[in-house]
Amino acid sequence: MDPLHRLFHPKTIAVVGGGAWGSEVIRQCQKIGFAGDIWVVHPTKDDVAGLRPFRTVADMPGAPDAVFIGVNRHATVDVVRSLSEMGAGGAICFASGFREALHEAADGDELQTALLEAAGDMPIIGPNCYGFLNYVDGVALWPDQHGGLAVDSGIALIAQSSNVAINLTMQMRGLPVAYVVTVGNQAQTGLSAIGKTLLANPKVTALGLYIEGIDDLSALVDLAQTAARLGKPIVALKIGQSEQAQQATITHTASLAGSDAGADALFARLGIGRVGSLSAFLETLKLLHVVGPLASPCIASMSCSGGEASLMADMAHGTPITFPPLAKDQTVVLRKVLGPLVTLSNPLDYHTFIWGDEDAMATTFAAMMSDAVALGVVILDFPRPDRCTSPAWDLVLNAIARAQDETGRPIAVLSSLVETMPEDVARRLVEQGILPLCGMAEAVEAIGVAAKIHDAPMDKQVFIPPRMMSGRVLTEAEAKHALAARGVVLPQAARADGINALKTAAHVIGFPVVLKGERVAHKTEAGAVVVGLPDEAAVIAAGKAMPATSFLVEEMIADATVELLVGIVLDPVHGYVLTLAAGGTLTELMSDAANLVLPVTEQDIAAALDRLRIAPLLHGYRGGAPVNTNAIIDAVLAVQSYVMAATPFEVEINPLMCGPDRAVAADALITTGERHD
Repeated sequence: MDPLHRLFHPKTIAVVGGGAWGSEVIRQCQKIGFAGDIWVVHPTKDDVAGLRPFRTVADMPGAPDAVFIGVNRHATVDVVRSLSEMGAGGAICFASGFREALHEAADGDELQTALLEAAGDMPIIGPNCYGFLNYVDGVALWPDQHGGLAVDSGIALIAQSSNVAINLTMQMRGLPVAYVVTVGNQAQTGLSAIGKTLLANPKVTALGLYIEGIDDLSALVDLAQTAARLGKPIVALKIGQSEQAQQATITHTASLAGSDAGADALFARLGIGRVGSLSAFLETLKLLHVVGPLASPCIASMSCSGGEASLMADMAHGTPITFPPLAKDQTVVLRKVLGPLVTLSNPLDYHTFIWGDEDAMATTFAAMMSDAVALGVVILDFPRPDRCTSPAWDLVLNAIARAQDETGRPIAVLSSLVETMPEDVARRLVEQGILPLCGMAEAVEAIGVAAKIHDAPMDKQVFIPPRMMSGRVLTEAEAKHALAARGVVLPQAARADGINALKTAAHVIGFPVVLKGERVAHKTEAGAVVVGLPDEAAVIAAGKAMPATSFLVEEMIADATVELLVGIVLDPVHGYVLTLAAGGTLTELMSDAANLVLPVTEQDIAAALDRLRIAPLLHGYRGGAPVNTNAIIDAVLAVQSYVMAATPFEVEINPLMCGPDRAVAADALITTGERHD
């Protein structure tokens, strides 16, 4: 059995500590209707929230299934040890001052080690967390108010911030929530393990993660694979930054593949939808609960206002959302019901001619739902219920329900403002299987994310590297030699130790040549690279002007039309992040990059190249010769092969000179990796 099942579905609950927090846990359990026994432990009080306490943990009549430990951090360790020894099902550790507070508590690390030793095999959540709410079974190991209600099924929320979790329970958007779990500093039981337990419940439809930092990449990959097998989508709102961008300072790749880009690449690989706000977080989860992932971002938008139709079109501009044009058979039906004065298009402004005519609205909405549409959206803002009446709005809802039943395709009711979707209406629509969306901007983001989840790869493969830190920076010659052994194509080159050796090296290569100073990062900025040197005298003069004592003399690559950057950085949070970008002098100027996590395939690389703004140059812009894309792909795969075998800290080729016949690594940098135990 899942080791967390007993904790999340208890028949007996114990509360250790009779202060304000412990008393509130008892009240919340009673309020939510917990049907089992509640035991309280306190050494001196005779009454805690109406219950008579046991004096010690050992005095309880048995081993409780779930325990809320509301005592100080030092006492928490002793209580956890006693509970583990008696066979308790698991515990919430409320106290703070462990490893998450090393700046404030000097003994935090030592205390957390003691806590883990005391727990043994008994699951603990936290420390420094509020606990959890189970709205399906009526369980509240939760020391504060919350805004949820009992549900038969719903989404699950896991948050690394207890205060954010409280706020999410107060939502009034009609989103059914089955579980809310806070995880604290994840000393023993992490977010991913909890997510697997919640997803295993058939009453959970989707999972939302509020993430401040990913502590275990392997566990997150396992969670994503579990979700894919169960057909239950995951949405994440991730904040915080890794140290990767600060650690990897040698290459341009570090800034292009910063932690945020790494998170995007990782979540895309794992099929986890990423949103940018709490509002979009809730709306996306609601869409996934009611409808599930969308087959495409193609929608039909319907409203009785030209302003609303234009707003919807503008909001969708620059997003994946598209509005398929109307087919001839659709226009025939729509013209008949709407008359000659309505412009037939998608988005559709059906005017107010049919307002109040349920049959006409049902026909209109159904006609808009072609096979090309994944979701219909009817924009409908309700008047304030405290000041206005809305009987005509019920007719619109009836028409939507009829059109959805007739076509078998989902149709959402979208209020352009969050305030104009009453909570009772939203809840009623969810019960009917109709999606209520609150807020136009949030809805547009939710639709785009839900369609992206559907397109995510099913294999969820991620290369999990060992824990590494930066090591030695190789010379350019050493880096190129290592990459060439894996199949990277290099220009002809010769090394020269000192100025006197430049003459021989240049004649070996043949003029014109490129001269580079060795052991100089960002050579262009440092004046350590000169191209097109035509003769011996020019080579000697250039060498004397460089901040270097050893050199590389290379052939001029004359047939290149595009310069690319190919870089891989080890992000300690998200794994190896591959960056493909405009290279050479355009790297910083354009910031034109696509990021992926390893491993990648030929198809992944080709798709990433097509996402770059310079993609038209690769395919032959305005009559120019296209580059050899297969050669670029081969170069990227060769770099990946080196990384997966050698596990360096970072690798960069910049530029990769791309022409119609070949792709040549004109410059390369490697920082080796050292194991970080």
